[in-house]
Amino acid sequence: MTAFQDYYPEHLAHCYGCGRLNEHGYHIRTTWDGEDSLTRFTPQPFHTAIPGFVYGGLLASVVDCHSTGTAAAAMYRLEGRAMDSAPAFRFVTGSLLVSYLKPTPLGPALVVRGHVREIAGRKVIVDSTVEVEGVLTARGEVVAVQMPDTFGA
Repeated sequence: MTAFQDYYPEHLAHCYGCGRLNEHGYHIRTTWDGEDSLTRFTPQPFHTAIPGFVYGGLLASVVDCHSTGTAAAAMYRLEGRAMDSAPAFRFVTGSLLVSYLKPTPLGPALVVRGHVREIAGRKVIVDSTVEVEGVLTARGEVVAVQMPDTFGA
């Protein structure tokens, strides 16, 4: 299945978390699952906080990239446009709030689900959850802001 991140223009596909062109990155891949979004990601042993548990910074990164990808897809959906149509929607993080509810075990896949709470102009608020084997371990809220065309130019 084609992920949201697969549609990012080449010059915007280098993010450490979700850029398909970053050979060292996580390569987060997000898709629609009904009205919500879904990412599955399996942390590696070097993503350790303490033995047996995932580093919280990785969880924040996954929530962040999952949510900004969801924001882009939501804007395409709102406008009834294909994700490969121009101009491209790309979002950056305006704010990121992560609440760590339980230690996240290292080994099983993370299941990240996102729900678009609000779209207001160039801003999209996405609420995301992280589960491992059906156990909720973290929640995130991302305020994603549409990247201006001049960003990075």
